[in-house]
Amino acid sequence: MTKRKKHSSHNSSKILTYIAWTLALIALILSSLVAGYYFGYEAAKEDILKKSKYEKEKRLSMLQKLEEASLKKEIPTVNSRLKEVLKKDTKDYATASHEYDDEPLAKPPKRVHREIKRVVSQKPKLAIIMDDVSVKSHVNAIKSLGLPVTMSFLPPSAARPNSAKLASNENIYMVHLPMEAQNFSAEEPDTLRISDSQQKISQRIKDLKNLFPKVEYINNHTGSKFTSNEIAMNRLVFALRQQNIGFIDSRTTAETQAPKVMKNYGLSYVARDVFLDHQMDKRYIKTQIKKAIKLAKLHGTAIAIGHPHVNTIMALNESKKLFNEVELVYINKLN
Repeated sequence: MTKRKKHSSHNSSKILTYIAWTLALIALILSSLVAGYYFGYEAAKEDILKKSKYEKEKRLSMLQKLEEASLKKEIPTVNSRLKEVLKKDTKDYATASHEYDDEPLAKPPKRVHREIKRVVSQKPKLAIIMDDVSVKSHVNAIKSLGLPVTMSFLPPSAARPNSAKLASNENIYMVHLPMEAQNFSAEEPDTLRISDSQQKISQRIKDLKNLFPKVEYINNHTGSKFTSNEIAMNRLVFALRQQNIGFIDSRTTAETQAPKVMKNYGLSYVARDVFLDHQMDKRYIKTQIKKAIKLAKLHGTAIAIGHPHVNTIMALNESKKLFNEVELVYINKLN
């Protein structure tokens, strides 16, 4: 009986040992699994963070490259864009000196004598008129400058049928009226001539008022012969007064009779002080811009006239800092 109990106790001890070892083995396996999972998770987490950081850096690098590429494109943007806008419609522009007749060596007439008038209380005013505006690309290029430049539209013709329609979208504009020149080979249709009667000139101005209902001023396109003829100018100013339109002398000849005629009507004589682009070299145009600013400072006001070709537009765009010295205004705000 005693021997049987000892044998049973020995078996029970053995079973407990097996169970203990089994549990220990299970615990070891579970610990390994947990440790493996933890280290695997940490490794996976680190891997994900690395990939995320790489992707972020990649995106930033790509954005930086895109930004740099955009800047490279944009630095010459204004000039390049203006060149592109004007390229199609300015290819026939050989020179702006056509205003002084069709003579390659023509010299601009001297500017009108004006008294020196320094204005202390306010900035001197400068008005820039852009002549020969006639197509959409001209309007777009001028507007892209973001400057108050007064557009002077040529009357509609077969070559530019939409000029009046384009002008109708503007709050302020002028009409660049073709007038007879002493010598000009590319005369515009319906150019006013010194032989035109009062009735013909009055009808022409009335028609222009119908085409350009908001017009406040006209200036002459060429017109060296017409403006130097007192009778013709008297007829024109009479017709303009009937339609409440002012005259600004482009001053294409030193022989202009506009000052005398305007005085006879009790009107102020207003004329351009500087042609910006008698020569189409950009450096020359910038010099003329500086000259116009200097005259505005000297007299309190000044008028500069240019034409919508590439170099004039670019010179104006590159001279924006200079315009801080004056108040750049539309022509109706000059006085």
